[in-house]
Order: sequence, then structure tokens, then C-alpha cells
Amino acid sequence: MIGTRGVPARYGGFETAVEEVGSRLAARGHRVVVYCRRTEHDDDETYLGMRRVTLPALRRRSLETLSHTALSVGHLAARRTDVAFVFNAANAPLLPVLRASRVPVATHVDGLEWRRAKWGPTGRRYYRRAEELAVRWSDALIADAPGIAAYYDEEFGVGTRLLSYGAPVQEDAAHDRLGELGLVPGGFHLLVARFEPENHVDLAVRGYVDSGARLPLVVVGSAPYADEYTRQVHEAARGDARVRFVGGVWDAELLDQLYAHASTYLHGHSVGGTNPSLLRAIGAGTATIAFDVSFNRDVLADDGRYFRSPADVALELDDAERDAAATAERGRALRERARRYDWDDVALGYERLALDLAARDVPGPQRVRRRRSAWPDEAPEAATQTVGARD
Repeated sequence: MIGTRGVPARYGGFETAVEEVGSRLAARGHRVVVYCRRTEHDDDETYLGMRRVTLPALRRRSLETLSHTALSVGHLAARRTDVAFVFNAANAPLLPVLRASRVPVATHVDGLEWRRAKWGPTGRRYYRRAEELAVRWSDALIADAPGIAAYYDEEFGVGTRLLSYGAPVQEDAAHDRLGELGLVPGGFHLLVARFEPENHVDLAVRGYVDSGARLPLVVVGSAPYADEYTRQVHEAARGDARVRFVGGVWDAELLDQLYAHASTYLHGHSVGGTNPSLLRAIGAGTATIAFDVSFNRDVLADDGRYFRSPADVALELDDAERDAAATAERGRALRERARRYDWDDVALGYERLALDLAARDVPGPQRVRRRRSAWPDEAPEAATQTVGARD
């Protein structure tokens, strides 16, 4: 498993998927190797049954991922393996090295990375080109949301394997850790996100400040390489004492309690696929107010509330506090939806794909037939069922 920060998962969706899927595959008797960037866990050769290979990376935003993956691919090319899962289409230029080593490879293409505001024109062109190379040089493609699968169908005329994320379901969650942050169950709103423009943290904070909410807003998150946007997020609070920035929370137990005992969860992510933080919130039974894009509607459907502007956020928060019983009921309905997203099912989907790759029972590299030069604000809805999302 190549192309992420590795395990233990302490960053984003890819790392969560690697940990959850990789540990389950290891428990089923497979030999799982995860390529990791250097962290304080460098001395740990194994983690949850997975073997860790730790390699360095250049600490520059535009080169960190690709430099680490280049070293990982070089390391793997000298060692025979049955199958490789490469995460992030940005790593596609390195796929020929694996192909030359006759390693069958599936690429998890993630979301519409070229639409992230942090990339300039050169970066956006690179990511658009990388999508084409992933189609051209992968034996199979993995999408984690129906909207991403639809994008690759519409854009390139190719199919993908829909392998979503799982939602950890919490019931009767403990709340003994909340006091560390001066919080009580049901007594706060929650936002958890990396501080990036496409996650609309500033928009959500502005909307909260404009609302009449009595409960504080707890903002969990930060971002490397994003000092300017972080400043904008803090400025959006306008000194409002109700907004509490607590930085990154890496303590899983404490974070679980925050998700489980928030009155509402604000989710502003807009360009990725199925988001693990969103699934974590609904698995905890928390009423969710999400940015209005197809990826989020795929998960929440009619049980979610949606926003596009600070005014929308303010309205939804005021409504949530005005009718706490209805807000709690939406949370319970979302917890039931979360049961459709199961990590065991997702891991079985990866196992089936791995076996198909080893048997060469996959599409193989496909001709690139880009059908569009641009893409609208939302990926079209797809009439397909996500693996890991049960009927």
C-alpha cells in the first residue's frame, strides 16, 4: 500500500483506509506492507499486523507526496509482491516503474484534486494530466464515491471499483474526557477539518458567528503549508468568544467523544469523495449540516441539512438549537444510515480486487478518451451502489 503518510492513521481519509483495510487483510492471513513517511513511530516495524517500511520525503507541499512515493516505488520494484495499491492519482507518473516490475496495480484516484484552491495553474494541469495517466497505466481504478465513479465514466469512459469507507458506529458513548476541554454532552457544535479553502472552514465559522447560537463552536483542525488560510479562518471568528479553536486532536478516544456528544457537526468538504470524518460523525449519531455537493448528499440524503453560504449555516444552527428534539432525531436517523458503511465489507472488497489483480482478471491499462475539457461544480449522481454501503 503506497502513496499515503502510512500508519498509524493520523492525517486523512487515505491513511484511515490503509489502517482499517490493511489491518483486516493482515488478520485474514495476507502479508500487508505499508509504506510510511517518517514519524515518531519510526521504530515500530509492525502495526496491527502490517509491516511498516519507513522512508523520507521532501518537506515541500508540491513535492512531499511524489518524492516519498518515488522512494517507495523504487524500494518495492526491487522486491517481488503480488499486488500494489497506489493511493492518489498524483502518483500516476510513477506507475510505469511498477509495470516494468510486472506488479499488477490498482490506483485509488481520490477526489477532484485539481479543483483544490491550494494548487496554482501548473498544479491543476499536473493533476488533470495525472488522472489520464492513472487511467492509462493502472490495471484497475478505485473510486470511493458514486460521484467519483461517475466522473471517470463521463470524463474518460472507463469503469472503476467502488470501494467506500466504513463508518464506526457509536452508541452510549462515554463522555468522561469532555471535561478536559471544558465541554458537556450536547453542549457544543463541532467542526473537524484540515484548514483548506475547499473545506469551507472560514464560511462555516462566519455563519456560526452570524447565528444566534448559544452553544459554543469547537473547531478541531489545522493544516501544514496553509498559514494564510489559517489566518482567514481565525479572522472569520471576529473575536467571538463562542468560537473555540482547539487545534489538531490526535487522541482517538477524545475525538470519538467530541463526535458523539456534539449537538451538530458542520462538514464543509466539497471536492473529495466519501469523507471519513463525515462517516465518523454520522456513526456517532450526530445531526450533520454539510456543504451542498453530491458527495455529501450521497451519504446523508434527506437526513442531512445543507449549506452554501454563511447565511445558510446561521439558519441551520438557529433551527438546530430551537428544536433540540428534532435535531437529536436527525442524528439517530443518520446513525442508522451509517450502518450501511462497514469496514469489514470494504476490506472484503479490497481483498476481492487484490485477488482479481493477481489473477489478471481486471480491465488493465485503458486508452484515454477524455470527453470533456471542464467539469461542473458537482459530479453527476451515479446509479451505482458503493461497496461497503449495504442496501
